[in-house]
Formats: sequence, structure tokens, C-alpha cells
Amino acid sequence: IDAGLGDWSTNWSWVQPAVAKTTRICTYDRAGYGWSEAGPQPRTTRQFAQELHALLHAANIPGPYVIAGHSLGGYTARLFAHDYPTEVAGVVLIESTIPSEDAQIPSDAASQPGLSPDRLIPALARVAFFRIASALLASPHLPPEAERAFMALSVSPQYYQNYLDEARGMSEGAVQVRAVQSLGNVPLIVLTRGLGRSADDILWGARQTALLQLSTRSEQLFAEQSGHNIEIDQPAAAVGAI
Repeated sequence: IDAGLGDWSTNWSWVQPAVAKTTRICTYDRAGYGWSEAGPQPRTTRQFAQELHALLHAANIPGPYVIAGHSLGGYTARLFAHDYPTEVAGVVLIESTIPSEDAQIPSDAASQPGLSPDRLIPALARVAFFRIASALLASPHLPPEAERAFMALSVSPQYYQNYLDEARGMSEGAVQVRAVQSLGNVPLIVLTRGLGRSADDILWGARQTALLQLSTRSEQLFAEQSGHNIEIDQPAAAVGAI
């Protein structure tokens, strides 16, 4: 399982035990998040896929794999399945980011004196900004132990730096992912949140449905009681899809 932007293994604490009842399930922390050290630049989707592939082999976890990706992790799942097709038995895209709609930090933000994140984060650390942020951070509604870990690790300077690094790499990652137009006949599940009636909701739903074209063996499921973070809002839906 590959988590979304700003998330890591803790977010899957409701899903992992349930899936583990029927099969082996592995979550991990992308470089720079959770308990993982920072990784090499740039932080693009192909870098994520290569690191995940190296991790699975170094940990002696044999394939074939069902790769599940949430939000930005959907980029990783899509590219991993394309780059290592003989090692993938299935793909689950959970509220996957759409390559044409990725967010990115304006290119001129880092060039302005005093506004560079690389300068700003150390300065914030010196004034205890991250301890203050910890007190203000909303609870992600996880099991107690996972929630304590999430709250502690998500206010570290490394977390914010890595978040920015990944956001910078999203544009290049989108180009890498858009090049993957087909995954052949690999089984594909697209899991989408319950949709509202706004124009944005309708557009999001249409783009999620379009992901079905990636495989000739695809199916779309809906988590009717969930927002974007299905693994937290409606974990049973994520378990069922996997």
C-alpha cells in the first residue's frame, strides 16, 4: 500500500488488520515520512516506484503483488504496475490523484528572498513552530497508538520539508504517469468516495471513472459514506476493494 501526499503507514491502521485476516499486507513509509529517512531528489513518482520495488526485494517479500495506492499513492501504483508488470497481480486505485489535475507549488515561490521553504523550515523549527502546530493539528481518528505516532511525527521539520519536496515533484510525476495509458488486462479496482452533486464532485467522479480504461479487467466501487480518506472514513470499503 502506498499512502497519499503527507500520509504514511499509520493511516492504514484500520485497514491493515482486517486485510491481514485473509492475506499478507504490507504498508510502508515513503522516504521522509513516518519512520523513514529522507530520500534522494527529485521526489517524483518514478523515484517512489523504484524505491518501493527495491524495498520489497530487500525485505524478501516475494510477488506477485496487489498494489494499492491512495490519492498521490495512486500515481505510484499505476507506474509500478507498468514498470514491473510481471510482478503485479492486481491494482487498487483509492481516490487516486488524476495526472492532469495535480497540485503544485508555484515555480516562483522558492525564488523569492525570504520565502524559500528550504530557508523557512529551519527558521520555524527554531521558534518552536512545530510544537505549536502539534497542539493545533486535527485528530485523524486513528487507533490510539497510531494516532499518537501520527500527531508526533507529522509536525517534525523533516515532515514539512518532505511534503514540499513531494509537492514540487508532482508536476514531473504527472508527466511520468500520463505516459501510462494501459496496464493491459491486470485486474483493476477503482474505489471512489460517495459523490455530492456539485460541479466539482461530478467532474471528479467522471475522471475517476475514466481510470477504468487503464485495464480491460476493471471495476469501479463506491464508498458512499466516505470523503477522500476512505481508509479512515470507511475502512471496510478499502478492505473490500483490496
